[in-house]
Amino acid sequence: MRTPELLCPAGTLEHLETAFAYGADAVYAGQPRYSLRARNNSFKTVDTLATGIERARALGKQLYVVSNIAPHNSKVKTFVDDMASVIELKPDALIMSDPGLIMMIRDKWPDQPIHLSVQANTVNWATVEFWRRQGISRVILSRELDLKEIAEIRERVPEMELEVFVHGALCMAYSGRCLLSGYMNHRDANQGTCTNACRWNYREVQSTHDQSGDLIPVQQFDPDANTREILLEEPNRPGSFIPAYEDEHGTYIMNSRDLRAVQHVEALCRMGVHSLKIEGRTKSPYYVARTTQVYRRAINRAVTGLPFDMGQMDELEALSNRGYTEGFLRRHLPQEYQTYEQGSSIQGTQQVVGQIVDADDQTITIDVKNRFGCNDPLELMTPDGNIRFAIHRMETREGRSLDYAPGSGYVVRIPRPEGTPANLEYSYLTRILNQER
Repeated sequence: MRTPELLCPAGTLEHLETAFAYGADAVYAGQPRYSLRARNNSFKTVDTLATGIERARALGKQLYVVSNIAPHNSKVKTFVDDMASVIELKPDALIMSDPGLIMMIRDKWPDQPIHLSVQANTVNWATVEFWRRQGISRVILSRELDLKEIAEIRERVPEMELEVFVHGALCMAYSGRCLLSGYMNHRDANQGTCTNACRWNYREVQSTHDQSGDLIPVQQFDPDANTREILLEEPNRPGSFIPAYEDEHGTYIMNSRDLRAVQHVEALCRMGVHSLKIEGRTKSPYYVARTTQVYRRAINRAVTGLPFDMGQMDELEALSNRGYTEGFLRRHLPQEYQTYEQGSSIQGTQQVVGQIVDADDQTITIDVKNRFGCNDPLELMTPDGNIRFAIHRMETREGRSLDYAPGSGYVVRIPRPEGTPANLEYSYLTRILNQER
Protein backbone atom coordinates (compact mmCIF):
# COMPACT_ATOMS: atom_id res chain seq x y z
CA MET A 1 0.00 0.00 0.00
CA ARG A 2 1.34 3.42 -0.99
CA THR A 3 1.29 6.36 1.42
CA PRO A 4 -0.05 9.11 -0.85
CA GLU A 5 0.91 12.73 -0.67
CA LEU A 6 -1.73 14.94 0.96
CA LEU A 7 -1.99 18.03 -1.26
CA CYS A 8 -3.84 21.07 0.11
CA PRO A 9 -4.86 24.50 -1.21
CA ALA A 10 -2.92 27.68 -0.48
CA GLY A 11 -4.62 30.89 -1.50
CA THR A 12 -2.46 32.84 0.96
CA LEU A 13 0.65 32.33 3.05
CA GLU A 14 -1.62 31.83 6.07
CA HIS A 15 -3.35 28.96 4.26
CA LEU A 16 0.07 27.50 3.43
CA GLU A 17 1.28 27.64 7.03
CA THR A 18 -2.02 26.22 8.31
CA ALA A 19 -1.97 23.32 5.84
CA PHE A 20 1.58 22.37 6.82
CA ALA A 21 0.79 22.68 10.53
CA TYR A 22 -2.11 20.22 10.18
CA GLY A 23 -0.19 17.63 8.19
CA ALA A 24 -0.14 18.52 4.49
CA ASP A 25 2.78 17.14 2.50
CA ALA A 26 2.42 19.73 -0.25
CA VAL A 27 0.37 22.78 -1.23
CA TYR A 28 -0.58 24.34 -4.54
CA ALA A 29 -0.70 28.07 -5.27
CA GLY A 30 -0.96 30.06 -8.45
CA GLN A 31 -0.29 33.44 -9.98
CA PRO A 32 -3.69 35.04 -10.69
CA ARG A 33 -2.88 35.86 -14.34
CA TYR A 34 -2.23 32.24 -15.28
CA SER A 35 -4.26 30.16 -12.80
CA LEU A 36 -7.98 29.70 -12.28
CA ARG A 37 -8.10 31.63 -9.02
CA ALA A 38 -7.78 35.33 -9.76
CA ARG A 39 -9.71 36.39 -6.65
CA ASN A 40 -8.80 35.74 -3.00
CA ASN A 41 -5.25 34.96 -4.07
CA SER A 42 -2.34 36.66 -2.32
CA PHE A 43 0.34 35.07 -4.54
CA LYS A 44 0.27 38.06 -6.85
CA THR A 45 4.01 38.65 -6.84
CA VAL A 46 7.09 36.54 -7.36
CA ASP A 47 8.29 37.61 -3.91
CA THR A 48 5.23 36.05 -2.28
CA LEU A 49 5.73 32.83 -4.21
CA ALA A 50 9.38 32.87 -3.19
CA THR A 51 8.40 33.17 0.46
CA GLY A 52 6.01 30.24 0.11
CA ILE A 53 8.57 28.04 -1.64
CA GLU A 54 11.24 28.88 0.95
CA ARG A 55 8.85 28.04 3.78
CA ALA A 56 7.89 24.73 2.16
CA ARG A 57 11.54 23.77 1.68
CA ALA A 58 12.39 24.67 5.27
CA LEU A 59 9.75 22.18 6.42
CA GLY A 60 10.72 19.48 3.92
CA LYS A 61 7.43 20.03 2.06
CA GLN A 62 6.58 20.89 -1.54
CA LEU A 63 4.85 23.73 -3.35
CA TYR A 64 3.35 23.43 -6.83
CA VAL A 65 2.64 26.53 -8.89
CA VAL A 66 -0.66 26.46 -10.79
CA SER A 67 -0.61 27.76 -14.34
CA ASN A 68 -3.67 26.02 -15.77
CA ILE A 69 -5.72 28.61 -17.68
CA ALA A 70 -7.02 28.11 -21.21
CA PRO A 71 -5.05 31.09 -22.59
CA HIS A 72 -6.03 33.42 -25.39
CA ASN A 73 -3.35 34.91 -27.65
CA SER A 74 -2.69 37.90 -25.40
CA LYS A 75 -1.58 35.67 -22.54
CA VAL A 76 0.43 33.37 -24.77
CA LYS A 77 2.52 36.40 -25.80
CA THR A 78 3.49 37.25 -22.23
CA PHE A 79 3.67 33.76 -20.75
CA VAL A 80 7.34 32.83 -21.15
CA ASP A 81 8.62 36.23 -19.98
CA ASP A 82 6.32 36.24 -16.96
CA MET A 83 7.20 32.67 -15.99
CA ALA A 84 10.97 33.14 -16.18
CA SER A 85 11.21 34.60 -12.67
CA VAL A 86 8.90 31.87 -11.34
CA ILE A 87 10.99 29.07 -12.84
CA GLU A 88 14.09 30.61 -11.23
CA LEU A 89 12.52 29.83 -7.85
CA LYS A 90 12.56 26.13 -8.79
CA PRO A 91 8.99 25.23 -7.80
CA ASP A 92 8.52 21.51 -7.23
CA ALA A 93 6.18 21.39 -10.24
CA LEU A 94 4.00 23.51 -12.50
CA ILE A 95 0.36 22.46 -12.79
CA MET A 96 -0.63 23.07 -16.43
CA SER A 97 -3.39 22.13 -18.87
CA ASP A 98 -2.82 23.89 -22.19
CA PRO A 99 -0.66 21.89 -24.66
CA GLY A 100 0.76 25.08 -26.19
CA LEU A 101 1.94 26.48 -22.87
CA ILE A 102 3.30 23.06 -21.89
CA MET A 103 5.26 23.00 -25.15
CA MET A 104 6.70 26.44 -24.42
CA ILE A 105 7.83 25.43 -20.92
CA ARG A 106 9.36 22.17 -22.22
CA ASP A 107 11.25 24.04 -24.94
CA LYS A 108 12.61 26.74 -22.62
CA TRP A 109 13.04 24.78 -19.37
CA PRO A 110 13.13 21.06 -20.19
CA ASP A 111 14.02 20.04 -16.63
CA GLN A 112 11.03 21.77 -15.00
CA PRO A 113 8.58 19.10 -13.68
CA ILE A 114 5.03 19.52 -15.00
CA HIS A 115 1.82 18.07 -13.59
CA LEU A 116 -1.14 17.87 -15.96
CA SER A 117 -4.10 19.82 -14.54
CA VAL A 118 -7.57 18.39 -14.05
CA GLN A 119 -8.61 21.02 -16.61
CA ALA A 120 -7.08 18.78 -19.30
CA ASN A 121 -9.96 16.30 -18.71
CA THR A 122 -7.93 13.09 -18.56
CA VAL A 123 -10.37 10.16 -18.35
CA ASN A 124 -8.54 7.15 -19.85
CA TRP A 125 -5.24 5.30 -19.71
CA ALA A 126 -4.31 6.03 -23.33
CA THR A 127 -4.36 9.77 -22.66
CA VAL A 128 -2.24 9.24 -19.55
CA GLU A 129 0.26 7.27 -21.65
CA PHE A 130 0.29 10.04 -24.27
CA TRP A 131 1.21 12.64 -21.66
CA ARG A 132 3.84 10.34 -20.15
CA ARG A 133 5.54 10.27 -23.55
CA GLN A 134 5.53 14.08 -23.57
CA GLY A 135 7.55 14.14 -20.36
CA ILE A 136 4.71 14.97 -17.94
CA SER A 137 5.56 13.61 -14.48
CA ARG A 138 2.04 13.51 -12.98
CA VAL A 139 -1.53 13.52 -14.25
CA ILE A 140 -4.36 14.96 -12.15
CA LEU A 141 -7.28 12.78 -13.18
CA SER A 142 -10.70 14.14 -14.08
CA ARG A 143 -13.30 14.11 -11.33
CA GLU A 144 -15.64 12.16 -13.62
CA LEU A 145 -13.82 8.83 -13.08
CA ASP A 146 -14.92 6.04 -10.78
CA LEU A 147 -12.67 3.92 -8.58
CA LYS A 148 -12.43 1.03 -11.06
CA GLU A 149 -11.41 3.37 -13.86
CA ILE A 150 -8.71 4.95 -11.69
CA ALA A 151 -7.41 1.50 -10.77
CA GLU A 152 -7.25 0.46 -14.43
CA ILE A 153 -5.30 3.59 -15.35
CA ARG A 154 -2.88 2.90 -12.50
CA GLU A 155 -2.42 -0.67 -13.73
CA ARG A 156 -2.02 0.22 -17.43
CA VAL A 157 0.42 3.12 -16.91
CA PRO A 158 2.33 2.29 -13.71
CA GLU A 159 5.17 4.70 -14.54
CA MET A 160 2.92 7.79 -14.28
CA GLU A 161 2.14 9.51 -10.98
CA LEU A 162 -1.62 9.95 -10.48
CA GLU A 163 -3.40 12.60 -8.44
CA VAL A 164 -7.09 12.42 -7.42
CA PHE A 165 -9.40 15.02 -5.90
CA VAL A 166 -10.97 13.83 -2.64
CA HIS A 167 -12.67 16.92 -1.23
CA GLY A 168 -14.09 20.28 -2.21
CA ALA A 169 -16.44 22.08 -4.57
CA LEU A 170 -17.60 20.46 -7.79
CA CYS A 171 -18.58 22.20 -11.03
CA MET A 172 -21.58 21.38 -13.17
CA ALA A 173 -19.19 21.17 -16.11
CA TYR A 174 -16.59 18.70 -17.32
CA SER A 175 -13.73 18.97 -14.81
CA GLY A 176 -14.63 22.60 -14.24
CA ARG A 177 -14.49 23.79 -17.86
CA CYS A 178 -17.61 25.91 -17.49
CA LEU A 179 -18.95 28.72 -19.68
CA LEU A 180 -21.88 29.81 -17.50
CA SER A 181 -20.10 32.64 -15.67
CA GLY A 182 -18.62 34.01 -18.89
CA TYR A 183 -21.93 33.77 -20.72
CA MET A 184 -23.96 35.48 -18.01
CA ASN A 185 -21.72 38.30 -16.84
CA HIS A 186 -18.61 38.17 -19.02
CA ARG A 187 -16.30 36.77 -16.35
CA ASP A 188 -14.60 33.73 -17.82
CA ALA A 189 -14.13 30.80 -15.46
CA ASN A 190 -11.39 29.45 -17.73
CA GLN A 191 -9.43 32.67 -17.19
CA GLY A 192 -9.73 32.49 -13.40
CA THR A 193 -12.68 34.84 -12.76
CA CYS A 194 -15.59 32.44 -12.13
CA THR A 195 -18.52 34.04 -10.28
CA ASN A 196 -20.10 30.70 -9.29
CA ALA A 197 -23.18 31.59 -11.31
CA CYS A 198 -24.33 27.97 -11.13
CA ARG A 199 -24.93 28.45 -7.39
CA TRP A 200 -27.13 31.55 -7.58
CA ASN A 201 -30.77 31.45 -6.61
CA TYR A 202 -32.96 31.60 -9.72
CA ARG A 203 -36.67 32.26 -10.19
CA GLU A 204 -38.45 30.52 -13.04
CA VAL A 205 -40.19 32.92 -15.42
CA GLN A 206 -42.70 31.63 -17.93
CA SER A 207 -41.79 32.49 -21.50
CA THR A 208 -43.08 32.79 -25.04
CA HIS A 209 -41.41 33.40 -28.43
CA ASP A 210 -40.98 36.75 -30.13
CA GLN A 211 -41.02 37.22 -33.92
CA SER A 212 -37.38 36.16 -34.26
CA GLY A 213 -37.94 32.98 -32.24
CA ASP A 214 -36.16 34.14 -29.07
CA LEU A 215 -37.65 33.51 -25.65
CA ILE A 216 -39.23 36.52 -23.92
CA PRO A 217 -41.07 36.69 -20.57
CA VAL A 218 -44.85 36.46 -20.64
CA GLN A 219 -46.88 39.21 -19.05
CA GLN A 220 -49.52 36.91 -17.60
CA PHE A 221 -49.21 33.36 -16.32
CA ASP A 222 -50.54 30.73 -18.73
CA PRO A 223 -51.24 27.34 -17.07
CA ASP A 224 -51.16 25.62 -20.48
CA ALA A 225 -47.81 27.06 -21.60
CA ASN A 226 -44.84 24.91 -22.62
CA THR A 227 -42.88 24.44 -19.38
CA ARG A 228 -39.89 22.85 -21.16
CA GLU A 229 -38.72 26.30 -22.26
CA ILE A 230 -38.38 28.76 -19.39
CA LEU A 231 -36.47 31.88 -18.47
CA LEU A 232 -34.44 32.21 -15.28
CA GLU A 233 -34.18 35.46 -13.32
CA GLU A 234 -31.67 36.00 -10.53
CA PRO A 235 -33.12 38.18 -7.69
CA ASN A 236 -30.08 40.48 -7.66
CA ARG A 237 -30.43 41.07 -11.40
CA PRO A 238 -34.12 41.81 -12.00
CA GLY A 239 -35.07 42.09 -15.64
CA SER A 240 -32.06 40.04 -16.79
CA PHE A 241 -33.44 36.78 -18.17
CA ILE A 242 -31.52 33.62 -19.04
CA PRO A 243 -33.09 30.99 -21.33
CA ALA A 244 -33.08 27.44 -19.98
CA TYR A 245 -34.09 24.51 -22.15
CA GLU A 246 -35.11 21.22 -20.62
CA ASP A 247 -34.77 17.82 -22.30
CA GLU A 248 -35.16 14.24 -21.10
CA HIS A 249 -32.10 14.67 -18.87
CA GLY A 250 -33.34 17.82 -17.10
CA THR A 251 -31.99 21.37 -17.11
CA TYR A 252 -28.34 22.35 -16.83
CA ILE A 253 -28.00 25.24 -14.41
CA MET A 254 -27.61 23.30 -11.19
CA ASN A 255 -25.95 23.61 -7.81
CA SER A 256 -23.57 20.71 -7.33
CA ARG A 257 -23.05 19.17 -3.95
CA ASP A 258 -19.51 19.23 -2.53
CA LEU A 259 -17.18 16.27 -2.97
CA ARG A 260 -16.34 14.26 0.16
CA ALA A 261 -14.37 11.07 -0.45
CA VAL A 262 -12.68 10.46 2.91
CA GLN A 263 -14.38 7.04 2.99
CA HIS A 264 -12.45 6.06 -0.16
CA VAL A 265 -8.98 7.02 1.06
CA GLU A 266 -8.08 3.41 1.87
CA ALA A 267 -9.10 2.20 -1.61
CA LEU A 268 -7.06 4.95 -3.27
CA CYS A 269 -4.05 4.08 -1.10
CA ARG A 270 -4.35 0.41 -2.02
CA MET A 271 -4.41 1.07 -5.75
CA GLY A 272 -1.26 3.21 -5.47
CA VAL A 273 -2.52 6.74 -6.17
CA HIS A 274 0.37 9.14 -5.54
CA SER A 275 -1.49 12.24 -4.34
CA LEU A 276 -4.86 13.01 -2.73
CA LYS A 277 -5.97 16.57 -3.37
CA ILE A 278 -8.25 18.95 -1.46
CA GLU A 279 -9.91 21.77 -3.43
CA GLY A 280 -10.41 25.22 -1.92
CA ARG A 281 -7.91 28.02 -2.56
CA THR A 282 -10.66 30.59 -1.91
CA LYS A 283 -11.86 28.93 1.31
CA SER A 284 -10.93 30.03 4.84
CA PRO A 285 -7.84 28.95 6.80
CA TYR A 286 -10.21 27.08 9.13
CA TYR A 287 -11.48 25.05 6.15
CA VAL A 288 -7.88 24.18 5.28
CA ALA A 289 -7.15 23.21 8.89
CA ARG A 290 -10.23 21.01 9.28
CA THR A 291 -9.95 19.19 5.94
CA THR A 292 -6.20 18.69 6.24
CA GLN A 293 -6.54 17.30 9.75
CA VAL A 294 -9.27 14.82 8.77
CA TYR A 295 -7.62 13.56 5.58
CA ARG A 296 -4.20 13.33 7.24
CA ARG A 297 -5.68 11.04 9.87
CA ALA A 298 -7.57 9.03 7.23
CA ILE A 299 -4.35 8.41 5.29
CA ASN A 300 -2.43 7.46 8.45
CA ARG A 301 -5.15 5.01 9.51
CA ALA A 302 -5.33 3.45 6.07
CA VAL A 303 -1.60 2.80 5.65
CA THR A 304 -1.27 1.35 9.16
CA GLY A 305 -4.14 -1.08 8.60
CA LEU A 306 -6.69 0.54 10.89
CA PRO A 307 -10.35 0.46 9.76
CA PHE A 308 -12.03 3.59 8.48
CA ASP A 309 -13.41 5.79 11.26
CA MET A 310 -16.95 6.87 10.36
CA GLY A 311 -16.54 9.75 12.79
CA GLN A 312 -14.40 11.46 10.17
CA MET A 313 -17.52 11.90 8.02
CA ASP A 314 -19.09 13.78 10.94
CA GLU A 315 -15.99 15.92 11.46
CA LEU A 316 -16.31 17.22 7.90
CA GLU A 317 -19.94 18.11 8.64
CA ALA A 318 -18.46 20.78 10.94
CA LEU A 319 -17.72 22.77 7.79
CA SER A 320 -20.34 24.77 5.93
CA ASN A 321 -21.13 22.81 2.80
CA ARG A 322 -23.64 22.43 -0.03
CA GLY A 323 -24.45 18.88 0.95
CA TYR A 324 -21.93 16.14 0.27
CA THR A 325 -21.58 13.62 -2.52
CA GLU A 326 -19.04 10.97 -3.48
CA GLY A 327 -19.05 12.49 -6.95
CA PHE A 328 -18.45 9.83 -9.58
CA LEU A 329 -16.19 7.61 -7.49
CA ARG A 330 -19.21 5.35 -7.06
CA ARG A 331 -22.19 5.72 -9.39
CA HIS A 332 -25.39 6.99 -7.78
CA LEU A 333 -28.70 8.32 -8.96
CA PRO A 334 -28.56 11.86 -10.41
CA GLN A 335 -30.23 13.47 -7.40
CA GLU A 336 -27.19 12.48 -5.36
CA TYR A 337 -25.00 14.83 -7.41
CA GLN A 338 -27.01 18.04 -7.24
CA THR A 339 -28.75 19.96 -4.52
CA TYR A 340 -32.02 21.55 -5.57
CA GLU A 341 -33.27 22.93 -2.28
CA GLN A 342 -30.92 25.88 -1.77
CA GLY A 343 -28.32 27.91 -3.58
CA SER A 344 -26.27 28.74 -0.51
CA SER A 345 -24.15 26.67 1.83
CA ILE A 346 -25.62 24.58 4.60
CA GLN A 347 -24.51 25.74 8.04
CA GLY A 348 -21.98 23.26 9.41
CA THR A 349 -22.38 21.50 12.73
CA GLN A 350 -19.71 23.81 14.16
CA GLN A 351 -19.07 27.52 13.87
CA VAL A 352 -15.64 29.12 14.20
CA VAL A 353 -15.91 31.55 17.11
CA GLY A 354 -12.28 32.52 17.47
CA GLN A 355 -8.61 32.03 16.72
CA ILE A 356 -6.01 31.43 19.42
CA VAL A 357 -3.60 34.36 19.67
CA ASP A 358 -1.87 33.69 23.00
CA ALA A 359 -1.79 31.20 25.87
CA ASP A 360 -0.15 30.50 29.21
CA ASP A 361 -0.44 27.71 31.76
CA GLN A 362 -3.82 28.97 33.01
CA THR A 363 -5.58 30.78 30.16
CA ILE A 364 -6.05 30.94 26.40
CA THR A 365 -6.52 34.26 24.62
CA ILE A 366 -9.09 34.28 21.81
CA ASP A 367 -9.47 36.71 18.92
CA VAL A 368 -13.25 36.45 18.64
CA LYS A 369 -14.85 35.86 15.22
CA ASN A 370 -18.43 35.00 16.22
CA ARG A 371 -20.52 35.18 19.37
CA PHE A 372 -20.12 32.49 22.03
CA GLY A 373 -20.89 32.36 25.71
CA CYS A 374 -20.35 30.58 28.99
CA ASN A 375 -21.75 27.02 29.05
CA ASP A 376 -21.71 26.74 25.22
CA PRO A 377 -20.35 23.39 24.00
CA LEU A 378 -16.96 24.21 22.45
CA GLU A 379 -14.14 22.48 20.63
CA LEU A 380 -10.52 23.55 20.67
CA MET A 381 -9.00 22.49 17.34
CA THR A 382 -5.20 22.26 17.28
CA PRO A 383 -2.56 20.68 15.02
CA ASP A 384 -1.94 18.11 17.77
CA GLY A 385 -5.56 17.12 18.40
CA ASN A 386 -8.97 18.43 19.39
CA ILE A 387 -10.65 18.82 22.78
CA ARG A 388 -14.34 19.34 23.55
CA PHE A 389 -15.28 21.24 26.68
CA ALA A 390 -17.45 23.99 28.13
CA ILE A 391 -16.42 27.10 30.04
CA HIS A 392 -18.11 28.74 33.00
CA ARG A 393 -16.28 32.03 32.89
CA MET A 394 -14.45 34.36 30.53
CA GLU A 395 -12.91 37.78 30.82
CA THR A 396 -11.47 40.64 28.82
CA ARG A 397 -7.73 41.15 28.63
CA GLU A 398 -8.17 43.74 31.38
CA GLY A 399 -9.78 41.14 33.67
CA ARG A 400 -13.43 42.24 33.39
CA SER A 401 -15.80 39.29 33.69
CA LEU A 402 -18.09 38.49 30.71
CA ASP A 403 -21.05 36.17 30.20
CA TYR A 404 -20.45 36.04 26.45
CA ALA A 405 -18.18 37.37 23.74
CA PRO A 406 -20.37 39.45 21.41
CA GLY A 407 -18.48 38.78 18.17
CA SER A 408 -15.74 40.03 15.89
CA GLY A 409 -13.56 42.79 17.30
CA TYR A 410 -13.37 41.39 20.82
CA VAL A 411 -10.44 39.63 22.47
CA VAL A 412 -11.21 37.44 25.50
CA ARG A 413 -9.45 35.03 27.82
CA ILE A 414 -10.88 31.66 28.82
CA PRO A 415 -9.56 28.99 31.22
CA ARG A 416 -7.16 26.58 29.55
CA PRO A 417 -8.94 23.20 29.28
CA GLU A 418 -7.34 20.18 30.89
CA GLY A 419 -5.32 18.17 28.38
CA THR A 420 -4.73 21.08 26.01
CA PRO A 421 -1.77 20.33 23.71
CA ALA A 422 1.33 22.47 24.14
CA ASN A 423 1.28 23.77 20.55
CA LEU A 424 -1.60 26.20 20.03
CA GLU A 425 -0.25 27.96 16.94
CA TYR A 426 -2.79 27.84 14.08
CA SER A 427 -5.49 26.73 16.52
CA TYR A 428 -9.21 27.56 16.42
CA LEU A 429 -12.10 27.64 18.87
CA THR A 430 -15.43 26.40 17.51
CA ARG A 431 -18.94 26.31 18.95
CA ILE A 432 -20.82 23.04 18.48
CA LEU A 433 -24.19 23.94 16.96
CA ASN A 434 -26.02 20.63 16.64
CA GLN A 435 -24.60 17.51 18.24
CA GLU A 436 -27.20 15.22 16.64
CA ARG A 437 -26.39 15.99 12.96
